[in-house]
Amino acid sequence: MTTNVRTRDGGPATSRPASRRSHGEGPFRFLATGAGILLLAIMAAIAVFLISEAIPALQANKSSFFGELTWDPNGQQVFGIGALAFGTVLSSALALVIATPIAVGVALFISHYAPRRLAAPLGYLVDLLAAVPSVVYGLWGVTFLVPLMRTPSQWLNEHLGWFPLFAGEGAIGGKTMLAGAIVLAIMILPIIAAISREVFLQAPKMNEEAALALGATRWEMIRMAVLPFGRPGVISAAMLGLGRAMGETIAVALIFPATFDITFEILTPHANSIAANIANGFGEATQIGRGALIASGLVLFVITLLVNMGARLIINRRKEYARAGA
Repeated sequence: MTTNVRTRDGGPATSRPASRRSHGEGPFRFLATGAGILLLAIMAAIAVFLISEAIPALQANKSSFFGELTWDPNGQQVFGIGALAFGTVLSSALALVIATPIAVGVALFISHYAPRRLAAPLGYLVDLLAAVPSVVYGLWGVTFLVPLMRTPSQWLNEHLGWFPLFAGEGAIGGKTMLAGAIVLAIMILPIIAAISREVFLQAPKMNEEAALALGATRWEMIRMAVLPFGRPGVISAAMLGLGRAMGETIAVALIFPATFDITFEILTPHANSIAANIANGFGEATQIGRGALIASGLVLFVITLLVNMGARLIINRRKEYARAGA
């Protein structure tokens, strides 16, 4: 079967047979389906491994797995999973709150404000920052940021101590939750900015030009035509950055003081995370202790999965609202 089409000169032309056009569709569909199934199989294999390795430690635990701050399966203090999960979520949430507005501003500047000669180098620089190893950020945080944070932390404690995040007594500053969150924010900022920039560049030009033609300023055009279009992409970028912050190991292991306290005081030296605790304790742990660390990895796996599922639900709802308003 052939299909007649018109050439540039107006004469008839014969396209390739439909069977030839679809010759590669079958193998491509097979490869795409196989890749999706393989990804699900890998995730299932990771979950099975974590559960099987964690079961002996869970059976040896005689206290509350989440509620106790210490866990003593073999006459040896291991950790409190509740405190580690709390520190992981709090530090990642603080990093996301700090990084997302800055990243969106950087993305908007590169895509809609910066001159073309400046936008391209800035875009390359943002992409380059995303490729910097995490240990470099951690070393920078320990040697430069931690000493620098003492004075601002004391000022925040003195003037905003009525707010729970900035409350605390005793030592203020140093290796704190705030310092770790700032380092995490710097690490995830390039990821959020790079993805948001590409999403903003895909905004319909006709909508932008129509808004400008109606007398809108550049910011009003961005607020009406660019941000609503790019909101699902920004949410996806933020969730990707949140996953990176939750799983970060070396940087937070160098900064966090490795305590097991549940507190909202981010200016005092009380901070830890699941990934940092695994990095610090895996080499010296006993067999049961390693199982306990793997159990904490299972908790982190579940938390990350729930966060990604929640982000997907938010994005799908935004798409439904966009279709309803179209």
